[in-house]
Amino acid sequence: MQARAVLFDLDGTLLDSIPDLAEACRRMMLELGRPPHDIDTIRTFVGKGMVNLVRRCLAADRVAPGAADMDAAVAAAVAVFRRHYAEVNGANTRIYEGVLPALEALRARGLPMACVTNKPAAFTEPLLERMGIAGFFGATVSGDTLAEQKPHPAPLRHACRLLGVGPQQALMVGDSANDAEAARAAGMPVMLVTYGYSEGVPVDSIECDGLLSSLVEVLPRLDP
Repeated sequence: MQARAVLFDLDGTLLDSIPDLAEACRRMMLELGRPPHDIDTIRTFVGKGMVNLVRRCLAADRVAPGAADMDAAVAAAVAVFRRHYAEVNGANTRIYEGVLPALEALRARGLPMACVTNKPAAFTEPLLERMGIAGFFGATVSGDTLAEQKPHPAPLRHACRLLGVGPQQALMVGDSANDAEAARAAGMPVMLVTYGYSEGVPVDSIECDGLLSSLVEVLPRLDP
């Protein structure tokens, strides 16, 4: 596969951030007087951004707000979640095995890289810095950089513009249908890691150009 740039999803692809996301959700639900969800449930909620994560937490509660009240309840809960997540962001997040060697090898090849995530910028940049991988990326597109988020193709196309390549010249690497759909719509190939979150959907059921059990497996699939 030829590629002049590589775009990466963040949560579930580069970083295992579920422990911190689950802790912020737990604190949010307790503050709202609702029973918290376990970490495995939160894992299936992650993928379409912070607002959807909070909405899924509330909707899955046995005393979930009615449809007429849901939007107001989500807006109030998001403010609570943001406060708690700011306190724990990166505290127990870890870099997946194979990520650093892959990023280092791609940089050595001179391939520009971007991080394209639905996580808000207020949490994306500090997390990349805290985990020591911010310097690998020539561009970062967060969930509130544009009006649209993945699975809309706009964030991927925007990342390509920032890197100076066309969408057909880039490869997307993610962990869910969210990433695959965005890449397909943008006109670029996509590979998915098998160790991510994938919103509870079996990753091998998602149409893509290849599955990776470790990020280093992308290296032999790219033309040197």
